[in-house]
Amino acid sequence: MGAILTLVEPVVVINKLGTSFFDMALTQTVYNQSLKATAGDSDRAQTLSSHFLLIQSVLSSVAAMLSIIPLSRMADRHGPKVFLVASQMGSVLGMFTLVIFMYCEVPLEFLYLGSLLHGLSGGGPMFWAGVAALASLSSEQGKRTLKLNIVDFCFGVAGVVGGLLSGYLYQMGPSILLLTAILVSVVALLYSVFALTDSRRSLSESEPLLAESENGKTMDRVSVGMLMSTMVLFMLGMVGAENVLQLYVLKPPLSWDSIWAGYGRAATSTMYLSSFIGVLGLFKVLGDTALTLLGIVSNCTGMAIMAFTYPRLRGIMMFACVPMPTLRAMLSKNLHPQQYGKLVLAVTDLLSNVFFTSIYPLTLGWFSGFCFLLSCAIINMCSFYVLFSINLL
Repeated sequence: MGAILTLVEPVVVINKLGTSFFDMALTQTVYNQSLKATAGDSDRAQTLSSHFLLIQSVLSSVAAMLSIIPLSRMADRHGPKVFLVASQMGSVLGMFTLVIFMYCEVPLEFLYLGSLLHGLSGGGPMFWAGVAALASLSSEQGKRTLKLNIVDFCFGVAGVVGGLLSGYLYQMGPSILLLTAILVSVVALLYSVFALTDSRRSLSESEPLLAESENGKTMDRVSVGMLMSTMVLFMLGMVGAENVLQLYVLKPPLSWDSIWAGYGRAATSTMYLSSFIGVLGLFKVLGDTALTLLGIVSNCTGMAIMAFTYPRLRGIMMFACVPMPTLRAMLSKNLHPQQYGKLVLAVTDLLSNVFFTSIYPLTLGWFSGFCFLLSCAIINMCSFYVLFSINLL
């Protein structure tokens, strides 16, 4: 039983279910309010929604960067579980601002307060820093790639279930979907506080520290810097494009309702499942480098296809989620797990959201799929960084 309580996967699953429900409620609410404000003009509604999400993401990401230092100091004393607890507390508080918006006559801008609260508590980047640190601390170095892909697999399963259910719950009523999101998120928070245990002490004593490798040589900081650059580029290209996609499918010619939008979110999460199967079957044959390149090719091809309004053809992106857990595992093999937990990519999260949500409204009039081609180009650059950094390691 004690070993089960060291697993971070249950937190990832329950938290993803809650955030899937909330993201659907938030996106539909913002877009519907924008349609009302523009008298049903979909292009203007897309522009207003994109502008709202841009400001929201900037507030959340900047606040998250401000919280890195104090939360990191707390994690040094109490362990990386601090990242999970703090970020989930902020997430729950942020959800309540949408409840207030639904039941009280407040302007849409009131929802910015929820983004600020979520960011000040660490936000998504800090949550995943804690997940990666705890997953690394509970696994051996030789099995870390598989471990982190298992975490992503669990994330994908929860995303598929959350995506499929969210559309139907929204049809039953936006308030039902939102209250379900809050309830599930509170369960995830309580599990993190009272059930999840930190195994860092026993593992940190048996694993090599940052300054030494297996042969006793000092770690090459340049190679680790290249791996970090690869992760930054991949996140820059993928995260921003995926956020834009949630608005892209709501406008003509697709005009998806909440149920179809839920199916789309589920299809996105399915990539985590197929990526895990790919890693499970191909890891021993291909290794980290080839797996990462396979994921980059899969992602680039899928983004290029979606640029021409074919989001249903996401099967081509079946290995798109391989690079991130693989790169995280490669980094954790060269960094001590506790130090790796502090490598928060909040700046990249901010840049990605600002970059794509700023460009998207400008391209609606001539080619709304331009963001996906841009994502393809950015992610394609990762292949050069991967090859170069692997040669240095």
